[in-house]
Formats: sequence, structure tokens, C-alpha cells
Amino acid sequence: MVDGVFGDIRERLEQLVRIPSVSAEGFDAKHVRESAEETASWLEHAGLGGVRLLEVDGAHPAVFGATPGPAGSPTVLLYAHHDVQPPGLEKLWTSPPFEPTERKERLFGRGSADDKAGIAVHAAALQAWEGKPPVGIGVFIEGEEEIGSVHLDGFLNKFEGLLRADAIVIADCTNWTAGLPTLTTSVRGLLEFQIEVRTLDHAVHSGRYGGPVPDALMALCRLIATLHTDDGDVAVQGLSAGSSDAVPFTEAELRRFTGLRKSVRLLGGGSLTDRLWARPALTVLGIDAPATGNAAQKLVPVANARISIRLAPGDDTRRAFGAVQEHLRRHAPWGAEVTVTSCRVGEPHSIDVSGYAFEAFRRSCADTWGCAPLEPGSGGSLPMVSALAKTYPDAQLVLTGVEDLESNSHSENESVHIGGLRNCCVNEATLLAHLAAGA
Repeated sequence: MVDGVFGDIRERLEQLVRIPSVSAEGFDAKHVRESAEETASWLEHAGLGGVRLLEVDGAHPAVFGATPGPAGSPTVLLYAHHDVQPPGLEKLWTSPPFEPTERKERLFGRGSADDKAGIAVHAAALQAWEGKPPVGIGVFIEGEEEIGSVHLDGFLNKFEGLLRADAIVIADCTNWTAGLPTLTTSVRGLLEFQIEVRTLDHAVHSGRYGGPVPDALMALCRLIATLHTDDGDVAVQGLSAGSSDAVPFTEAELRRFTGLRKSVRLLGGGSLTDRLWARPALTVLGIDAPATGNAAQKLVPVANARISIRLAPGDDTRRAFGAVQEHLRRHAPWGAEVTVTSCRVGEPHSIDVSGYAFEAFRRSCADTWGCAPLEPGSGGSLPMVSALAKTYPDAQLVLTGVEDLESNSHSENESVHIGGLRNCCVNEATLLAHLAAGA
């Protein structure tokens, strides 16, 4: 069913990748709207009914459409997002970030994997069924996932009845490899915050006052250093940590996927999968400080850092933020003034994968790849998962995706494996049939 439409699917995916739909602040919002309009056109072409843009004040637009199924069939909501991460430095890309380019069986370009490939899979399933799927279909394509789904609650409040479904297929996760499908069973939460450290009312001469007077940048560096133990584990007391089912994953593979330098040791202890999926992880995203090119001989009065913590499944963002505040204030060096401001949050979530929708997914994977899917957790954070679970507690959330561990999402040279994309398209079309039979 998919082979006859896959050429069209790829062509339209490439067209969508060419639109620089970066949702982050500082980028032109018109491109995100253009991407929404192009996505709507694609879904209409695929046979989806009632396609339109959904609008919430202050938000980038989402795309929705629905096609009824046969009487008595379940309703399935298909989720993906059309916004993308900033491209980063273009000089680090082998080919331009918004010009889709094929190399070694992979299609390169920002959004080619995360998550315009998810839109491609949904469109392919509709086209394979020629607009007459065996189940009722709703499609919801968000425009703000890459900025933490900041208005998702507004969309769910406004369109709760429109988006209600028996099962929700979220095509924004990662397969283990292009040939090994994955059913994601948990996602870590996200806690992003800003630290401001102040030691002076204003900058002063570093030669005249340096020695007894601390500068804020040095104080900030010392404070950030307290967030990890010497072994690299997160040192904030009060954060949850758990364990995960092990899958075959070696340090050599991790080093290859990440490009970790030979001399650099891994952080923390315990199994790799526990560290990747079931424990907190802390990253320094950026520091506001004088650039080296125009640094002056003065003591810096104030410095800021943006920090991200991935929270283990079972943790709570409000409690975790309190623990972070307490840690930073307790460890402030030399009595420096420390202000901590929450920026983005997303709750962690674990999924009971025992329902009919998950069995349907396992059967479709057996049909498509000839094997059962792996069922690991995910180190990433998807705020919409907990939001959808809270709004629709009876819906079964199937977390799947097109990416693989070599897709380089969020970094330069993002790509999707073309054969893997085709198989994911086949799998979703097959999944709809199994959902119709197993409900």
C-alpha cells in the first residue's frame, strides 16, 4: 500500500523541510505559520477531512483534521509536530540545514527526522488507506513542541472534545536502529531554570580591587561545579532516581553515536540505560558573561546561566525545583546573591503498555520488521505526553517514531534513514488495521 505513494511522501517531506519553521524566540514566526499551512495542504492531499489550523492566543498554529471510521470502530489521534530546533552554525553542516540532501541512504536537513518525518508517517498511513482508514482518525500536528509545548494546555482546554480519542499515536520518539522498532515506555521530565549570581552593584577595576573582592562569573562557575559529584552524578539532594530494563547497549556504541572524545570519561555509575533513562541528568545550556573578544579588566558584577535537568520518571517538577533552589542557595560561594527562576517544565511519565493498542503495535512491528519492538524508556522529555495523559486518562498512548540513534536530532547534520522512514510508514498503515481488529 505504501510503495505506490512513498515517492510522493518523500517529495512532500523535502518540501516541508525547506521551510525554516523554528519556533524559538528570535526567529521569524511567519515560517512556523507557513509550515502549518504546508502541513495542512499535505494532510488534505492525503485524504484527511476537515483540515484546518487551530489557533490559541499567543501560540504558533497547530494543524487538525479528522476522518470518521466505520461504525463501532475506535478513534485514533495521530500526533506529531511541525516546528523545529534552530539550525545552529551552518558551517558545521555538511549540506545546508534547510536544503534536504541525500547521502548514504539518509535524508539530511533540519526537521527531516524531528519531527517532520512523523508528519510523513501519518500522511503515508492515510494515503495508503486512500482516505478511508479502518478506524476513526484525528490528526493533531503541534507547532510548539520544540519550545516545551508552552501553550498545549490552552489547546487542550479549547479543543478538548475535538482531540478526544481511544488511542493516541505519538510519532516523536526514537527507534533503536533504522531496522529495530521501538515502543517507548517512559520519558524523563524537564526542569529548565535560570541562575543569576551577583556579587557587586557595578563593575570595578580588577587590578585595584581584585584579590579580596569576588567577581560574579567566578562565583557562578564554582556554584555550577557543585551540581555534580566528582564522579559526575547529579549532586542535588531530593531528586528521584530509578532503574530501567537493560537493553544491549555498550559504551563503545555510546561513544560512536555521540562522538565522545577518547580521553573523556563517562559520567556517573551504574548501567548505561539507568543513567540514560531512569536517573536525573543535568546540563549547562548557556552562560551570559562577557565574551572573550571584548573582555575588559574588571570584576564582573553579575553573571547568569541556563540549566536543564532531565527528571527521572516518578519525580515531580515542583518538588524538584524546590530541591534545586535549596541546593543553589546553600552552596552559594562567598555569600554571593543567588536568584533562581523557573523557565520551562515538563512532567516525566511512565506508561502501562498492556492494552490493546500496544498489542496492535507489537503485531504491526512483527508484520513490518519480522520482530517485536524493543520497549525501553527514553532520556528525552515530551511535555505533551503527561498533558495528554492527564486530559484523556482512558486513552492509550503509543509512543513511537522515525528517528534512530544516528539521526543527530537537535544537532548539526540531522537526518532520517530513508528505508527506515518507509518501514515506519508501512508500520503505521498496518497498525491502523490491527487497531480496528483488536479494539
